Amino acid sequence: MRVAVIGGGWAGIAAAVRAVEAGHDATLFEMAPQLGGRARSVELDGVELDNGQHILIGAYRRTLALMHTVGVEPDAVLQRLPLDLTFADGRGLRLPPGQPVPALLRAIWRRAGWSLGDRLALLRAAAGWAVRGFRCDPAWTVARLSAHLPAALRRDLVDPLCVAALNTPADEASAAVFLRVLRDALFAGEGSSDLLLPRAPLGRLLPAPASDWLERRGARVRLRRRVQTLAARDGGWVVDDEPADAVILACTAHEAGRLTQDVAPAWSAAAGAFEHAPIVTVYLRSEGTRLPRPMTALHDGPRAPAQFVFDHGALGMTPGLFAAVVSGAGRWVEHGLDATALAVREQLAAELAVHWHTPPTVWRTVAERRATFACRPQLRRPPARIAARLWAAGDYVEGPYPSTLEGAVRAGEAAAAGAVAGR
Repeated sequence: MRVAVIGGGWAGIAAAVRAVEAGHDATLFEMAPQLGGRARSVELDGVELDNGQHILIGAYRRTLALMHTVGVEPDAVLQRLPLDLTFADGRGLRLPPGQPVPALLRAIWRRAGWSLGDRLALLRAAAGWAVRGFRCDPAWTVARLSAHLPAALRRDLVDPLCVAALNTPADEASAAVFLRVLRDALFAGEGSSDLLLPRAPLGRLLPAPASDWLERRGARVRLRRRVQTLAARDGGWVVDDEPADAVILACTAHEAGRLTQDVAPAWSAAAGAFEHAPIVTVYLRSEGTRLPRPMTALHDGPRAPAQFVFDHGALGMTPGLFAAVVSGAGRWVEHGLDATALAVREQLAAELAVHWHTPPTVWRTVAERRATFACRPQLRRPPARIAARLWAAGDYVEGPYPSTLEGAVRAGEAAAAGAVAGR
């Protein structure tokens, strides 16, 4: 079959690779000059940077399998660490290696700074979530789910986990999706809760190797090509002027909505109704500085935007370069990127004061304004199947995951399977 994949982010890459792997003839269209979508690399002043700091976890089985398929060895490009939410003062929750549930129990019991009552409250809550199959009232927010927990637990554990996983503050975020992420991290086997931190630019993790893999197998990768029209014809589809037996819309929800206005107006309206949440990454330099850990949790607040900072030198990349991540960054974007960067610099200078060899200076600020959808309770996501042999692939389509790389890859693979099956 002739399969057209529109959009070259991680969902589109997954769809194209799986279609070619199944023996089909694929064309991948991407409007940008490189593949990767919202998880891509760019070159600034001779340094290859990412459009934002990304992490994976061990439970991202499909993403890791896709990397293997295109010839990337995950262990060579990802640093695997047990889940570590340690703050600058050394306090935090750090899981030892091993099965996630026993490791979590040991970590909770050993965690400094929590009272015995705090620890018992968290263990009771976690046991209750497990007994209920990590399900809750779909109308609940994460704040509602954790309202009975002591303030220290919400501040040190629930809030940073929520904003990191869902890019939505706990008082707005869907508790049902949050619990699904916890379930997969804790019960998907040994290593499922591990952090996988990129030690190479994102482009080398998947987009560039996948492009080479596709072209070696006869697929066409068309960069700088924004598809203008999609029309049904003779039981198939026409993408601009090119016929296709099946089409996978792996572009943004906005672009997918534009292309389906005439062929599926109801689906188009649903895709266009999404509210998005930004992520800001502030890159800073401090010559001679090495932080104690590759990733350090930060206490955010009214004057402190960032929740995490990553030491690129500790990850085997550029020494003295640091990436501070501001998730759920809507109000900070409203303040302006310069003001956000200044606040991040002051936050890091104060919170990590004893570690800086030289004062940190802002180098670059990158805002991904549509980084994820706002993952709120009872959010209605459009179905993956739009029409016969016309499917959508993206982290925003119906599914159990929030807006993550794993969600995108799974959506791409499901769309490829459905579209070529003629459904």
